[in-house]
Amino acid sequence: MATEIERKFLVDHEKWQRLEKPEPMHFRQGYIFSDEKKTIRIRVTDTEAYITIKGGTAGFSRSEFEYTIPKADGVQLLDSFAASELEKYRYCITHAGKLWEIDEFLGDNQGLLMAEIELDSEDEEFELPAWTTIEVTDDKRYYNSFLSINPFKSW
Repeated sequence: MATEIERKFLVDHEKWQRLEKPEPMHFRQGYIFSDEKKTIRIRVTDTEAYITIKGGTAGFSRSEFEYTIPKADGVQLLDSFAASELEKYRYCITHAGKLWEIDEFLGDNQGLLMAEIELDSEDEEFELPAWTTIEVTDDKRYYNSFLSINPFKSW
């Protein structure tokens, strides 16, 4: 079984603005199904599309299965079957030898900046970048599936 081990942190807006960043990828993602035990997500980028199935979270881990699908199919699945949706820009930055994915949310989630790091084990040590602030891994409000139905602007 594939396992995702992920930690999430908020990003300091001032420090983020001063940081030199690569070009972001645009993501449109929607949820066909989502509850506490499982999520079925469709994600479309500028060039590709994916279907992802995730299990419930235990600690920092959960089962995850992700497959590339034709982009046209991804768009059609989003348009026809997604119960909720969000958009964001994703920046990929390497810090202290680890890949960080920073999401700048759009639409009703605009103003939210969140950084994620995927780990090989739950006890793996890593260095926090200076532009991160508080950890929100355990706060379900910051799950993308939650944000798609309870946007950041409504908090």
